Amino acid sequence: MILDTGNTAWVLVSTIMVLLMTIPGIIFFYGGLSKQKNVLNTMFLSLIAFGITSIIWIVYGYQTAFTPTSILNGFIGIPKNLFMEGIGVNSLTGTIPTYVFAAFELTFAGLTAAIVSGSVVGRMKTNPWILFVILWVSLVYIPLTHWIWGGGWLMNMGAIDFAGGVAVEINSGFSAIALALVLGRRKDSALLPHNLGYSVLGAGFLWFGWMGFNGGSALLSNGLAGSAVLVSNTAAAIAMITWIILDVVKVGKPTVLGAITGAVSGLVAITPAAGFVKISGSLIIGIGAAFISYYAINYIKPTFGYDDALDVFGVHGLSGVWGLFATGLFACPTINNAAGLFYGNPNQLIIQIISIVASAIYAFVVSWILAKLLDKTIGLRVDEKTEVGGLDTHLHNESGYMFL
Repeated sequence: MILDTGNTAWVLVSTIMVLLMTIPGIIFFYGGLSKQKNVLNTMFLSLIAFGITSIIWIVYGYQTAFTPTSILNGFIGIPKNLFMEGIGVNSLTGTIPTYVFAAFELTFAGLTAAIVSGSVVGRMKTNPWILFVILWVSLVYIPLTHWIWGGGWLMNMGAIDFAGGVAVEINSGFSAIALALVLGRRKDSALLPHNLGYSVLGAGFLWFGWMGFNGGSALLSNGLAGSAVLVSNTAAAIAMITWIILDVVKVGKPTVLGAITGAVSGLVAITPAAGFVKISGSLIIGIGAAFISYYAINYIKPTFGYDDALDVFGVHGLSGVWGLFATGLFACPTINNAAGLFYGNPNQLIIQIISIVASAIYAFVVSWILAKLLDKTIGLRVDEKTEVGGLDTHLHNESGYMFL
């Protein structure tokens, strides 16, 4: 392979765009949705998750996830080049520097860990969150990434996932619900966003960054990247419009919270399909995502009573499931040499279903075990006084009142 400066430039720009999805995207999105007494702690959970993941990734994470050698039939990679030793500035992955590829994938890992934090806001202690992130990245995120992108068993089976349906969306959603179930419900689980304006700002950064998230996953500066950007924006837009219509039908008026949640659900669902589907497919994927996440938040969550504070499971988990499934329906061979059910390849849909079931079960079970172990040893949850009084003042001795 020969270095391609155009491809390198595009992936570098995409890396920075994905970085903006966490800092400041997720931070403002989650921070605005939280109660004012917990806004700084909510932001801190995402910040520290991204920082920890960044260090793990360059020490052993990238080397374990993306390696040509693995054990247990592609279950986990055997790392080498720890601390990035032995990888030089002229080393290539495809037509881009390995450093650039590793940095791009680092932002995915850090973002996913930050997404999980949305399920636990307002009730989790700092130290167990830090330990959970370390263990979760090592034992959940890295293996799933290897399965689907790094030469693992799902990749070898033929599962297609352009930008993160398995490792990012299903992983974060099902890990989040496992952690939320172990933590239990908040004393006051009413939704009281302290500043929706900041959530709109965060959603804007997410929408912007997602174009790099999906478009950059082509790892090429070409028509495939352009197609991924176009269908991603289309899915987000139609999902937002669909959610607004659902709000009008249900409550008689549109809501800003509904609009941004709808857009994010569309972006989530199109993520695995972005490099495989045409515009027509992206429209159906976006509409489906809005219906699925809307139903999950407004009906499934109240029925079962779980306290996924910021609806990570309802948006990322279930729209991620739909997106990966829909990729098996709408993948078009004229886009990226992969055909789904509607283009004559029913076997692809079966493979996609296997990838959904395997990744969801693995993420949920391992995350639940990790949460249980931490809860039984050091305890996950803050005491009642801290929870009622607010985590900002009790855990950080700081105030979020400036965010009025």
